[in-house]
Amino acid sequence: MKFSEIPGNEVIKTKLIHTVLDQRVSHAQLFFGPEESDKLALAIAYAQFINCTGRLAPPAEESLFGEADPVPETAVLPSDSCGTCPSCVKYQKLAHPDLHFVYPVSTTQKVSRKPLSKYFIDDWRAYLLENNYACTLQGWYDAIGIENKQGIINAEDCTEIITTLSYKSYESDYKVMIIWMAERIFYAAAPKILKILEEPPEKTLFILITESPDQIINTILSRTLLVKIPASPNNSGALSGEDALYFPLFRQWMRDCYAAKVPPLISFTNDISRSGREKQKSFLAYALRTLGLCSTRNLTGTTPPGITGEELEFISKFSAFTHPGNLVQLLALLNEAFTHIERNAHAGILFMDLSLKISRQLKPGALP
Repeated sequence: MKFSEIPGNEVIKTKLIHTVLDQRVSHAQLFFGPEESDKLALAIAYAQFINCTGRLAPPAEESLFGEADPVPETAVLPSDSCGTCPSCVKYQKLAHPDLHFVYPVSTTQKVSRKPLSKYFIDDWRAYLLENNYACTLQGWYDAIGIENKQGIINAEDCTEIITTLSYKSYESDYKVMIIWMAERIFYAAAPKILKILEEPPEKTLFILITESPDQIINTILSRTLLVKIPASPNNSGALSGEDALYFPLFRQWMRDCYAAKVPPLISFTNDISRSGREKQKSFLAYALRTLGLCSTRNLTGTTPPGITGEELEFISKFSAFTHPGNLVQLLALLNEAFTHIERNAHAGILFMDLSLKISRQLKPGALP
């Protein structure tokens, strides 16, 4: 993937390009940002640019920006990968021998024991290319058939990282290791890669990608250069993809909570309890984002662009029931539920309890 194929984020792209042109590539970098940001696409474009043998020359006129100078969003990129050299061709197929990926996995029907990222590489390439690098954790789990399990980056994968990077590069200057969803590194496995993160072999680049840098242990954070990736301009607040599936469920849940309809809440609890932990977490994350949109509407009187139709109508009405008196508590309840789901709490008990507590917040006195 070329930088020019990724819309927006010209400032980030220009700075990444300059680290290569100025020969100051940090050996370990952490790309972090919201789910809808182009973290993974930018990481792959960056790796492709580093190893491109036919980089496009900078413009004839001096248009490169130093770090101290602001870069306008409309700036012409100072350079880009050519897209046609042998290295770029392999990168665009995600089949370059010096490009390596690690991502959360678990046992499946295909891999019944000791899962490693390399056993899923064909599925990974197909998933990325089919979705144009717009990947989500739940989408990846669905692609490889993880049902009610939570994927992790395990100790065996961390050992595999060390082994893989101990070999010489096959044909490019840089060996690139992209660790997607680095917050999913198993806590007991993380120490295995600390030394190689701090002192990697020459011409080795680590790119860690995360949506939750606060969940990554400090010893890893301290060894990486943090690169914040803003949300893609094509996803400026819009609810789409998996979120669109959660919208009708969330809307009905909130209506039943407000009306204190206990039988429908029991039915909701039974249904979501059967959906699997990752989908439960995704649903709670959607609920948190929607409450954030309601808060934005209450504070500014406007709704972020891109939200239309029934979603806009619901947020406009529901925001009247979220206010400083209950919003903080609602957010705390959802965050607490998310944490407990991660820790394998009983989903049926948790969602029923959460529903009753939300009902009391939305309409005090509706329940005893």
